[in-house]
Amino acid sequence: MKDQSGNPPAPSANPCYVNRELSWLQFNQRVLEEAEDPANPLCERMNFAAIFQSNLDEFYMVRVGMLLDTAHLSVTDDKTGMTSGQQTAAVLDKTRALLADRDRVCRDLLRELAGQGVELCRFSGLQDKTQSFLDKYFTSNVLPLLSPQIIGRKQPFPFLRNKSIYAVAMLKTKSGGERMGIVPCGEGVLSRLVPLPGEGQRFILVEELIASFLPKIFAHYRVEGTVLIRLVRSADIHMDDAPSEMGDMLAEEYRKSMEKMIRQRKRLRPVKLEYHGKLTDTVRDGLCSCLGLSKKHLFASGAPLDLTFMGYLRDLLRDRAELFYPRRVPQNSPNVDPLAPMTDQIRRRDLMLTYPYESVRPLLRLLQEAGQDPDVVSIKMTLYRVAHNSKIVEALVDAAENGKEVVALVELRARFDEENNIGWSRVLERAGCRVIYGLDGLKVHSKLLLITRRRQGQVEYITQVGTGNYNEDTVRLYTDYALMTADPAIGADAAQVFNCLAMGEAVEESQSLMVAPVCLRNKVLALICREIEQARAGRPAYLGFKLNGLTDKVLIDKLIEASQAGVSVDLLVRGICCLTGGVPGFTDNIRVSSIVGRYLEHARVYLFGDGERREVYISSADFMTRNTTRRVEVAVPVRDPDLRAHLEQMFQDQLRDTAKRRVQQPDGRYARLSGGSPFNSQEHFCEQAYSGAWALPGASKTAKAPAPAGPKKRPAPQPARSGPPPRKQPAIRVQARRAGLLDRLLGRDKP
Repeated sequence: MKDQSGNPPAPSANPCYVNRELSWLQFNQRVLEEAEDPANPLCERMNFAAIFQSNLDEFYMVRVGMLLDTAHLSVTDDKTGMTSGQQTAAVLDKTRALLADRDRVCRDLLRELAGQGVELCRFSGLQDKTQSFLDKYFTSNVLPLLSPQIIGRKQPFPFLRNKSIYAVAMLKTKSGGERMGIVPCGEGVLSRLVPLPGEGQRFILVEELIASFLPKIFAHYRVEGTVLIRLVRSADIHMDDAPSEMGDMLAEEYRKSMEKMIRQRKRLRPVKLEYHGKLTDTVRDGLCSCLGLSKKHLFASGAPLDLTFMGYLRDLLRDRAELFYPRRVPQNSPNVDPLAPMTDQIRRRDLMLTYPYESVRPLLRLLQEAGQDPDVVSIKMTLYRVAHNSKIVEALVDAAENGKEVVALVELRARFDEENNIGWSRVLERAGCRVIYGLDGLKVHSKLLLITRRRQGQVEYITQVGTGNYNEDTVRLYTDYALMTADPAIGADAAQVFNCLAMGEAVEESQSLMVAPVCLRNKVLALICREIEQARAGRPAYLGFKLNGLTDKVLIDKLIEASQAGVSVDLLVRGICCLTGGVPGFTDNIRVSSIVGRYLEHARVYLFGDGERREVYISSADFMTRNTTRRVEVAVPVRDPDLRAHLEQMFQDQLRDTAKRRVQQPDGRYARLSGGSPFNSQEHFCEQAYSGAWALPGASKTAKAPAPAGPKKRPAPQPARSGPPPRKQPAIRVQARRAGLLDRLLGRDKP
């Protein structure tokens, strides 16, 4: 492997460092392995294949876009010493190998799908009768909706939209000249799958249909070659740095500046082009010249260029339960009494919800009750990613309409959720909520809710701190924790966080909470140092961290020091991990694992110490430099001994997972465990939630009994619908519905 100048990458001085970008590609490889794993039902494997592609697209849009933007600067990776050019070259090499694996996996999936009676056909393999049917279908239903273009002196190269598919033709004129023809394949206008006549459920992709009839489109030319292409553009518009003058802006001006940046993102430089079919040298050179794209960024694809169609095919098989995971429904927590006010329960003892195994309803009920509670003075909340039909926002609107002071920090810079958040910020503002937007140069990523009550002349707090977003959609797919507590010290720290955010300041000091960017990393380092001193004194020392990513070199170096001192370290890192465990002399005592399974492992848990010394935190922060130094994050101590034991046991259960856990090897590879009966920690947690095994001592006897475990009958499949699915409308207050407020603000008003 060489960089763009032909030089090999600079070797790392430390053999246990891993490049961030290559580590992420390793993670996506683990996702692809789930698409290949025969232990997963067919339709779930198809879903993993689509997730792999979506992940890779976003990686190129964000990370490769950034590498290309910094290629001319003297910037190197702080762990491996690789330049931006060297990292880009390594990423391109690894991507080529991954896409070859993707093609093989997709071929196998489509072959198995055909065995289930759902077939994706190639035009060339169809009988003459079917091709004749498609000829008529194309002429009547497709051709009138197409906008072909021939590139020439008077017809400039068109703008190619991000992630859209185009059919490209090499054309010969009657005089022997060459032209290039381009046809957009009808995104948003044409149904992606065209049903074929006859028995069974057979389809052809609309882009293949268009490519097959290019001679009919360009009737005055001789078509000498066709290829399908799909372009991915950079999304690296530096959202983090965008609002440097935010403090001088009015709210609406700030929102409009963000909307302008979002529009700019749609036209950024191309970073990757995949093609399906034969790409001639002439077409290749023409595309690269017009797009300003290096040939190294072109990738041949043996699979369809966009795998989102697999979701439609999966829906056709919804009545085949054996092709899906057993149906699981979030259960009511056995520790929450559905008949008692949430505030009273939290005042008696700390409560914790474990998603997606337990329902989010108690949190929603807490918000709804707070909006009606005469003792509640204010509700303050951070919103990073919320659902499109957000009951969370609806509850805040209700509270404001009931006269409560509602302060919502809406992070407009949540990547790819900016437009949704801009819309919701307007809804909240119109309802009378006070909306703030965080700090200049710092994203607010914390998951924090503070309810302030005045009761019998005393001020008390109900605080909720979580590891995941306030999003009722993802809460069913992501594993997260939500702690609800009446601890006055935690409440006072949370109040300080909101006061600082409202004044545009970072928290400089906190007592109970760890709050980034100033006082999280230093506290983590201090607790790691405590374990180092324990180990050097010959006493048992332990560290355990469950994270989504580990890139912060300061923390990595301290973990290496801890290992060398004899501290036992377990790292459960789902995605990027820039540290290799088990390297002799460096990380002998560090064990790194990754779980990729049915649910997205999203919770962050920190364990410091052994036995009675152990301290346990849950957090919104990964150990990534962006989290520890460029975001407002919150970690909260779990002080209730029963809840702490619950977290510790779940951590240990995941360390003994033999079904979905991969163990990192000293050479950096990840390997599945073999032998013995497989243990799937996620399925184990589902069974525990269904059985009520997480009931704490003294839990309410009136809590609703959990539903019985096991698969349930799936709803009957709905008739196939052509065209794009209808857009969902959010649930809103009567006043907003009367005015059509939300639909207008989110751009859903009818013409």
